[in-house]
Amino acid sequence: MMRQYIEIKAANSDCLLFYRMGDFYELFFEDAVIASRALGITLTKRGKHQGEDIPMCGVPVHAADDYLQKLIALGHRVAVCEQMEDPAEAKKRGYKAVVQRDVIRLVTPGTITEEKLLDPSQANYLMALGRVKGGEDAMALAWLDISTGVFRVATTLPDRLLADIMRVDPRELIVAEPVYHDPALRPLFDTLGRMVNPQPPAFFDSASAPMRLARFYGVATLDGFGRFSRAELSAISGAVAYVEKTQVSERPPLGRPERDDETASLFIDPATRANLELTRTLSGEREGSLLKTIDRTVTGAGGRLLCERLMSPLTDPEAIAERLDSVSFFLNEAMLRDGLRELLKAAPDISRALSRIALNRGGPRDLGALAAGLEAARAVCDLLQGKELPAELSRAVRDLEVLPAHLANHLARALADELPLMKRDGGFVRPGYDSELDEMRSLRDESRRVIAAMERDLIEETGIRSLKIRHNNILGYYIEVTANNAGVLTNSDEAKARFIHRQTMANAMRFTTTELAGLETKIANAADRALSIELAVFDRLAAEVVAASEVLRDGAAALAVLDVSAALATLADSENYCRPVVDDSLDFHIEAGRHPVVEQALRRQLGEPFVANDCDLSPADGEKAGAIWLLTGPNMGGKSTFLRQNALIAIMAQMGSFVPARSARIGVVDRLFSRVGASDDLARGRSTFMVEMVETAAILNQAGERSLVILDEIGRGTATFDGLSIAWAAVEYLHEKNRCRALFATHFHEMTALSEKLSRLVNVTMRVKEFEGEVIFLHEVARGAADRSYGIQVARLAGLPPAVVERAREVLHLLEEGETGSKAARIVDDLPLFSAAMHRDPPMRKTSDRLREELSALNPDEMTPREALDALYRLKGLLLGN
Repeated sequence: MMRQYIEIKAANSDCLLFYRMGDFYELFFEDAVIASRALGITLTKRGKHQGEDIPMCGVPVHAADDYLQKLIALGHRVAVCEQMEDPAEAKKRGYKAVVQRDVIRLVTPGTITEEKLLDPSQANYLMALGRVKGGEDAMALAWLDISTGVFRVATTLPDRLLADIMRVDPRELIVAEPVYHDPALRPLFDTLGRMVNPQPPAFFDSASAPMRLARFYGVATLDGFGRFSRAELSAISGAVAYVEKTQVSERPPLGRPERDDETASLFIDPATRANLELTRTLSGEREGSLLKTIDRTVTGAGGRLLCERLMSPLTDPEAIAERLDSVSFFLNEAMLRDGLRELLKAAPDISRALSRIALNRGGPRDLGALAAGLEAARAVCDLLQGKELPAELSRAVRDLEVLPAHLANHLARALADELPLMKRDGGFVRPGYDSELDEMRSLRDESRRVIAAMERDLIEETGIRSLKIRHNNILGYYIEVTANNAGVLTNSDEAKARFIHRQTMANAMRFTTTELAGLETKIANAADRALSIELAVFDRLAAEVVAASEVLRDGAAALAVLDVSAALATLADSENYCRPVVDDSLDFHIEAGRHPVVEQALRRQLGEPFVANDCDLSPADGEKAGAIWLLTGPNMGGKSTFLRQNALIAIMAQMGSFVPARSARIGVVDRLFSRVGASDDLARGRSTFMVEMVETAAILNQAGERSLVILDEIGRGTATFDGLSIAWAAVEYLHEKNRCRALFATHFHEMTALSEKLSRLVNVTMRVKEFEGEVIFLHEVARGAADRSYGIQVARLAGLPPAVVERAREVLHLLEEGETGSKAARIVDDLPLFSAAMHRDPPMRKTSDRLREELSALNPDEMTPREALDALYRLKGLLLGN
């Protein structure tokens, strides 16, 4: 057995091997050590190998999904090795024969389909990077989700590779081994960490890709798929080859690869995605992200589509308007919207159930999910029938109308109301669907009643009231009559032919009949036969489902579109959002804009309203480029919130959502850049300031006139004059070279003088009020410039010791009077006594103790002026060490 294990493990060396032994999956050697640590299960040992104990651990087969979930979440890959024959068959080959085993699938983060392992509202993408040399498109990305059948491909460039990967947010990225070891790409792969999985270069061979794809899809030619570049074929081939490797003999119902036009979506670089917390917060949590805040979907497919739209906002005003039309329709039809959402709640995840059925991992509940989904789709069609629908919703309803009604009826007719999880449990076929199955179930469950009925029939036929049908382990079922009545069963040739003598007793005789023998065989095999019939019914239904996979996928996508449109309308209704105007201009005019996440958090946690603010970056009269707002103001005044909310409003508008504002007019943004917040990258030797400069460089090198740039506190990580100089030059560059719409927040108040030089630069500030020494933050944006940042007031609110706050006020006062540079020594000389005690060396602390004693001994009320002067000289002498 261990020889078999080692051979199978050698063929799957990059995976943890789940080796089936009876009711457990066992792991051995290093796999056992890793799994026991990761899963928190007991590490034991079994047998020896090369004189050493073999580590072992195991998990029950029935609970394997729970353990797989933990391992996959930690980035491990698992090879599932099953017993391919009954152990009884192995014994027939000899007592030393080993049960045949083989790997039936590889479970990896990008290829899971189990319901327990998947987030219903999150796609589970596997991505492949293809690269060819000398081609017109050097690099491409292909990504697919085997749990839903989605398959897309897009070209990319080295400078936007990471951004394109993060836009899709795959669970696993496969690359050819030579590409993985390319020094130019290693920093990127290091950033992605365990997500990256190197594979053999043969997987990515663009020359053999057409043959691989034709074989996978069962077609003779790829002419109907469209034309793909060599790099695209390389990426597509890599993805398909990896699916074939991991799924072994099963084939998921993947759609044909569709080209994803990278210019059709808003480019958002990785740093911006992280800073804006689109799908998860900086700490990695979904709670507090924009997606979690705006998600009102009621289906898993709808949640996935909403996430996809948020990650890839559109840049075509017509396509955006089409989505907004759908939201407007449901916003105006509140009763219809509520009815639709109730129907959608009853619609299970059709695409994921379909995938499990196609991969032979599905069960009766997956067929039930498809039946319920088809029923919900029919009800949705009836609900929307006769309505004047906008274009997007009209297409969705057409896709629902062509769903196969015969399949829905067949599933409803065949499946029971209560369905087991596993098909091997049986009991999922509805009574009355198959007459033979009903008979087998009757024999299995009601054998006594059937035998009793036969006994009654024989009594009436023969007239022998004492006739009994009995059973024992030797004869099985038999007919028993008293010796006196036996002649009735033997008095004619016809009776002798029918009643076959089995045994003679002292006072009775035993017989059987062909009918009774047949019934006995049926009863003995009824349970196995019933399950066999049910499994055959399952296979027929599964084949019928797989044959309709393409139209079922389209129907599932249509339900997702309806769910997202109705959900965004619900969001707009409950949060008082407005429909934005998105066009080809360079406008960016937001009236009474709000931060969607902060607004809901304030209301939920504090019951306070959010202070709305306007933002107008539209070109002024006579200008051909958008404006730059230079935002100054106090800490805690709301600058970062204001910056982020305008970026989020742009994203929401272009994804096709209403936005948190009184009104919004936005000229399409093609690239969004945001530099908000501080971070470092110590693993790559980058300080916080270095990361800031790298991200700022990316913005200045890539932003164009249609870009929206959000910059916060550029230059704060270095010396004051260095930082001011960098921030100053960056604003000038944005104004003169990039000519983009921008929000630039800073504490360098000197920069407000730039408004006199740069025609499109506008000074705005966060308003505050001072009352009885306290600072009140109004969180309002107004024209003008701040003259200070109120940092010391914020420090006091944060709980700094009062002595520190007071001393900071004194130092600030001296600095504001121009006491900088060489005169800074004067500030040090002016340190109060408590600071001297804290900062000087130990001998000086002894001096300060003597000073404190001398001061304590003085009584000013009893001293003459001469004595006071002498005491002062004496104290100064102590301070100077005299």
